Amino acid sequence: MDQIKIKNLEVYGNHGVFQEETKLGQKFLISAILYTDIRQAGQRDELSKSIHYGEICVEIDRFLRKNTYKLIETAAEKLARHLLIHTERLEKIQLEIKKPWAPIGLPLETVSVEILRGWNLVYIAFGSNLGDKETYLNRGIGKLKERKDCKVEKISSFLPTEPYGKTDQPSFLNGVLEMKTLMTPFELLGCLHEIEEEEGRERKIRWGPRTLDLDILFYGDEVIYSKELIIPHKDMANRDFVLTPMKEIAPYFCHPLSGKTMEEMFFELKGKK
Repeated sequence: MDQIKIKNLEVYGNHGVFQEETKLGQKFLISAILYTDIRQAGQRDELSKSIHYGEICVEIDRFLRKNTYKLIETAAEKLARHLLIHTERLEKIQLEIKKPWAPIGLPLETVSVEILRGWNLVYIAFGSNLGDKETYLNRGIGKLKERKDCKVEKISSFLPTEPYGKTDQPSFLNGVLEMKTLMTPFELLGCLHEIEEEEGRERKIRWGPRTLDLDILFYGDEVIYSKELIIPHKDMANRDFVLTPMKEIAPYFCHPLSGKTMEEMFFELKGKK
């Protein structure tokens, strides 16, 4: 991905653990690498197709003057999030905050924190088989749309499905959505559980009835095996109600382990039946 670089922008802020730092303030040096696609801007010579680095510099200065944090770690985290949410075309940012006058009682040039943050592509399966199923699904999706750190980009059709695993229960409505998020996989998992609970989800029986079910299928090409979370979803190859909507909205997305597209996995499953 293309890069726009800002190096050692001088700003004044009131960040620090000590009272004199927050009261008197001090100088900070900010460097940023903005990851974006500037091909159209270069071809057309149009600033509107790129990111205005002058405006970014002004916004960095404004944000760090307006807010006060004890840690430069926090300042970096909050600033990166702010820029990613409010800057069109910005996909990822590498941000460094240098503190030239760190009060440690010893001579040093700078202390700095450097982070890399960005939008992550995720696919989430959703389902419901209790009450007004469509209302539960729409409300759950709506709560993701309301979050500033999420961008819901595609939603599949709602698919009527017979129960899977535990079959003595009502039929489901299922589907998949494509989203970009600033959350980590485990932060996203916690967010989805909160939404499920707000919609009356009770975890009493495995594969049992539920008002709302939200499962992470993919988080980019990451592979995670833990007690709390497995990505990619381990049983999706056998689930028509996952592969059918995935084929609808992302037919050429590749499974990071098998390398197969969603379309290929869909037709393989159909061939087994």
